[in-house]
Amino acid sequence: MTKSELIQHLAERNPHLYQRDVERIVTAIFDEIAAALSRGDRVELRGFGAFSVKRRDARLGRNPRTGDSVHVEEKHIPFFKTGKQLRERLNEGM
Repeated sequence: MTKSELIQHLAERNPHLYQRDVERIVTAIFDEIAAALSRGDRVELRGFGAFSVKRRDARLGRNPRTGDSVHVEEKHIPFFKTGKQLRERLNEGM
């Protein structure tokens, strides 16, 4: 599901809200999650999951085309861990 599909679906399920308001709400939520992660905070949505930031150390990589060694800088990556309720919902029918 894309962001625009999510906005459309939420607007259809909440006819009392204008689509532009739903779009602002979804954008505000995503922006706040991104801002919290950029500050190094953890974002937990009970029953859904938790977003956090993991650090990858600098390392020596390899260019697959030429085979040359390349220095890869340290980087921070977003990480998502599903919540117990979401895992249970996904595995109900199995």
